[in-house]
Amino acid sequence: MAGRINDEDVKAVRDAVPIDAVVSEYLQLRGAGGGNLKGLCPFHDEKSPSFQVSPSKGLFHCFGCQEGGDTITFVMKVDHLSFSEAVERLAAQAGITLRYEEGGYNPAHQRGERIRLVEAHKTAADWYAEQLATGPEADTGRAFLAERGFDQAAAEHFSVGYSPQGWDHLTRYLRGKGFTDKELLLSGLSQEGRRGPIDRFRGRLMWPIRDIGGDVVGFGARKLYEADNGPKYLNTPETAIYRKSQVLYGIDLAKKDIAKSSRAVVVEGYTDVMACHLAGVTTAIATCGTAFGGDHIKILRRLLMDNGSARVIFTFDGDAAGQKAALRAFEDDQKFAAETYIAIAPDNMDPCELRLAKGDEAVADLVEPRTPLFEFALRQIVVRYDLDTPAGRAAALDEAAPIVARIKNTGAQHEVAVQLAGMLGILDTQFVVKRVAQLARWARERGGRSGPAPARGGRQYDAAPRPTASGPALTLRNPVYATERELLKLALQQPELVSPAFDAYGVDEFTAAPYAAVRQAILDAGGAEYGTQDPQEYLVRVREAAPDDTVRAMVTELAVEAIMRKTVDENYAGDQLVTVRRRAVERRIRDIQSTLTRLGTTGDPAQLAAVQNELWILQQYDQALREQGAAAL
Repeated sequence: MAGRINDEDVKAVRDAVPIDAVVSEYLQLRGAGGGNLKGLCPFHDEKSPSFQVSPSKGLFHCFGCQEGGDTITFVMKVDHLSFSEAVERLAAQAGITLRYEEGGYNPAHQRGERIRLVEAHKTAADWYAEQLATGPEADTGRAFLAERGFDQAAAEHFSVGYSPQGWDHLTRYLRGKGFTDKELLLSGLSQEGRRGPIDRFRGRLMWPIRDIGGDVVGFGARKLYEADNGPKYLNTPETAIYRKSQVLYGIDLAKKDIAKSSRAVVVEGYTDVMACHLAGVTTAIATCGTAFGGDHIKILRRLLMDNGSARVIFTFDGDAAGQKAALRAFEDDQKFAAETYIAIAPDNMDPCELRLAKGDEAVADLVEPRTPLFEFALRQIVVRYDLDTPAGRAAALDEAAPIVARIKNTGAQHEVAVQLAGMLGILDTQFVVKRVAQLARWARERGGRSGPAPARGGRQYDAAPRPTASGPALTLRNPVYATERELLKLALQQPELVSPAFDAYGVDEFTAAPYAAVRQAILDAGGAEYGTQDPQEYLVRVREAAPDDTVRAMVTELAVEAIMRKTVDENYAGDQLVTVRRRAVERRIRDIQSTLTRLGTTGDPAQLAAVQNELWILQQYDQALREQGAAAL
């Protein structure tokens, strides 16, 4: 196995790669106040953004699902990498050469599996592209592209390539680059032959499929020769890095414009994506050999941020298959907050054909929002019935009403119900509206009502106890917990405002068990004083000092969560320090008074005097805190 990565190099990687730049590769971020950014969490489904990033601290935290950590943790979680693989990927982006403490520099064959598979795909993509550009055998592929309006520059822009017809050209080439047969088989680039691995793709036009981070994880291969007995399109099989239900072709090129414009165009094929982008529709993406589904929606929602102006436009052929695909898309429509539309080109042409026949402007015009997807779906149902008869209208209503009832927005549901009445020719509009409302109510009752939603942008703290260290529920309506939380946030985020006084606070001055655990972690990491010297490394050390993932998540949460005041200065910090200390003093005073009551007049005089003296000292200290504030600490 590879040696342990040098700690200094890990720190260099953390410092070199801004967390907001990394996270922005996967989701859209916008300002959250206090220098923080927020977006829709990539680790769970949510409708309002509770995922926050603190660029100054190099941390992220989701207040919905509790995932959190630094840049390395984010890459590990979002791309399912090991620690070493995540560091290696980020180091490659930053141009940092890593050192390994056991065995020197890491040789290629010792790299993490995912890194190796991605490297194999990148090497293959470059080789395929070179074959298309210069190989004499690739004339057929170049002609195929030219017939569809794509020149060599277009092929290079999308990294289109060509796989030669021989049995093992790529396999031999990758072996020469140091890849093992096991890696080639695991990657899906090769498959078992009678005498060992052979190329999976032979005599085909090759489109590299990249994940949202830009890594090549698979290929889509188009048949070119009649002698090829395989399917028209052949995709990479499911591998450790490729899941066809979780990738969108063109997302690496389209993601920034999708986020910027709050609009995405879903087309059906690789050449359609190319045609759209070359026509100026740079938000076009396509699925890879599978229907558009829930995992694809998750990718788009993180980029669209589910704001009210977001648009998703599906382009489908007008034939039966295209209509079926549109209806499948509509089944997931309610998972979007964005408005969804369908666009069908004249004469049932796809975007590639439309660009050839009528030019770039026709493609740009095609994808302007046309028919709402729900309206298209309803018309596909209604058209199958004879609406001239009462029985036909009733049957159409029976099939269409449940679809309208699934619309979660009650205002939109009412409006669509009115439209449905018009489509069916039912004059009693209220009858249709009531029928839809009744079906919606039944659906809710069958499914069971969910509990109250968390407050927008955060957790509903006064619900159940947090899944953390043992202790009372962190109900922030309790002023004791609220102040302890605020002081810990200051100690993690702005240690210079509470240091050195904070480091004299005992763990027992924090009454909530999770907060006491965080206080201990700060102590073990060198105290808030250390945070004034190296703020980012300080947070790394505190997180590493946490005894378990639960406390570590709490540290991250407190380091990212906004402080509850716009102007954060020494006075505000002093108020929190004094409040926490006074409450601790008051608790001790009550304990001593209880002891005095127990001792009564029959107790040992010396012990009684000592206890009374401690009580007097604490009362004087409490008075000083009350009168002098932070100066008395």
